[in-house]
Amino acid sequence: MAAPLRITADLDHGGRWTSLRAGDREWLWRRDAPERAAVPPGAAFVDGGGLEECVPTVRGTPDHGDAWARRWHRDGDTDRVDCERFRLERRIRVLGDRAQIDYTLTADPGFRFVWAAHALLALSEGAVLHAAPGASTRLYPEAAPLLKEPWPVGTPWLEGEWPAPHGLRLDRFGPDDGTAVGAVVVTNRACVHDGPEDRLALSVQADGQPVSVALWRNLGGWPEEHPYRSTGVEPMLGRVFDLAEAGDGDAACVPPSGEVGWRLTVTADCGCP
Repeated sequence: MAAPLRITADLDHGGRWTSLRAGDREWLWRRDAPERAAVPPGAAFVDGGGLEECVPTVRGTPDHGDAWARRWHRDGDTDRVDCERFRLERRIRVLGDRAQIDYTLTADPGFRFVWAAHALLALSEGAVLHAAPGASTRLYPEAAPLLKEPWPVGTPWLEGEWPAPHGLRLDRFGPDDGTAVGAVVVTNRACVHDGPEDRLALSVQADGQPVSVALWRNLGGWPEEHPYRSTGVEPMLGRVFDLAEAGDGDAACVPPSGEVGWRLTVTADCGCP
């Protein structure tokens, strides 16, 4: 039987999850970033690790969205953040080895957005990522030096099939090699295997909205001045990192009701071999 999950969140600093534990295993990677405590809304992203709520975009403006640098509030069993154009609420429930996080975003009808549970995981070099075979995968331009084929001018991403779009293995993390690659896999679920026993599955469900799982495979290639290792597995609403690049069907959209709801599920035993 999988160990029960425990989640710790910091409402004063963006609602960031600072810990996701299953028994003795801490799944979230963290980084010492004291400047995070005083960062104002709209500022450049300060990476402290953990799991960030990135909305209404990940890349682009505002950097990593408008919610991560704001103070959240607790109303009963619900966490809430009020941003300029929207309100985001979440309810975290831990049910043994499974956590269900229900979200509601309230905004004007027609408001388009991307949301990501920007989870940076503490993974070994031998960690393996499982996703739906043959799922459409968008590979971002920072991967260009690793590919044999040239990157088309003006193309924000290349399309391929999981797990090896254009010959790059995204399902293996491996040792630090000085690279950093972002990708979006058009599937609602991914599972990490890290060692013989440790499993973590993340999935997202949203009626009538596009879903995906973003990957950040930074093996000491970013940032340029002082690079470090960070690996992200990030369930998303939307299918692009930058809302400004979203085409038809690439972003979530608020319906006439003024609300969008979705569920993130995190499970300590993914159920796959």
